[in-house]
Amino acid sequence: MDLTFYKYQGTANDFVMIDNRDLHFDIANQQLVAFLCERRLGIGADGLILLQNRDGYDFEMVYFNADGRLGSMCGNGGRCTVAFAKQLGVIADQAFFLAADGDHEASITPASLVSLKMNEVTAIECAPDFYYLNTGSPHYVQFVPELSEYDVYQQGKEIRYNDRFRAEGTNVNFAQLPAPQEALFVRTYERGVEDETYSCGTGVTATAIAASFRGLASPVKIKTLGGNLEVSFNRQGERVTDIYLTGPAQMVFTGKISV
Repeated sequence: MDLTFYKYQGTANDFVMIDNRDLHFDIANQQLVAFLCERRLGIGADGLILLQNRDGYDFEMVYFNADGRLGSMCGNGGRCTVAFAKQLGVIADQAFFLAADGDHEASITPASLVSLKMNEVTAIECAPDFYYLNTGSPHYVQFVPELSEYDVYQQGKEIRYNDRFRAEGTNVNFAQLPAPQEALFVRTYERGVEDETYSCGTGVTATAIAASFRGLASPVKIKTLGGNLEVSFNRQGERVTDIYLTGPAQMVFTGKISV
């Protein structure tokens, strides 16, 4: 079978996108998803996303981790799906769609800058040396000095597979608090990819919220290895509302692959 696909990236967090409005893709085939995401034998991506029809919505976003398993919410993937929907003619410049964690609204500019409304955060664990919260996916946040030299892969893997998180997993974010007029620097070890990615949308969202406990005010400018993002929100105690993740989302290429 020849499968048509599109490759998208949002701050170098990359995805295989498939128009599945006719339901031709077998969502139970984890081996196929993992193959398509494999960087040496397949197309290569941090995850795979299906765009599908859903009553009451402009579309539904179904996200898979690179290991082939169904994933939770992906912020950069959500922004890329909005750009993909615009390319397909499903939306114009506004979107209302369904994802793993519920309803989302988004807008897109002609320059493919996507602002995605994230769901409310209602609980934040604030420990002496870390923060833990769910922004559509679970995230552990730790602030460290000299992040450029930090071993994100090894330290992130140790936390992701510790006794607390081993069974269900967590994403692990390390961040360096900025100097005045600079951006918050964030690096993320992602479960499902089991490696550091160049950017993680739900991760930078969680880290920006955690940074508000360290004195950073909304909106928070974010620097990742893959580019720049912005997170705005309204926090009252451990309840966070009006959360928006904003940044670029672009198509890289399209093609067909025999599977």
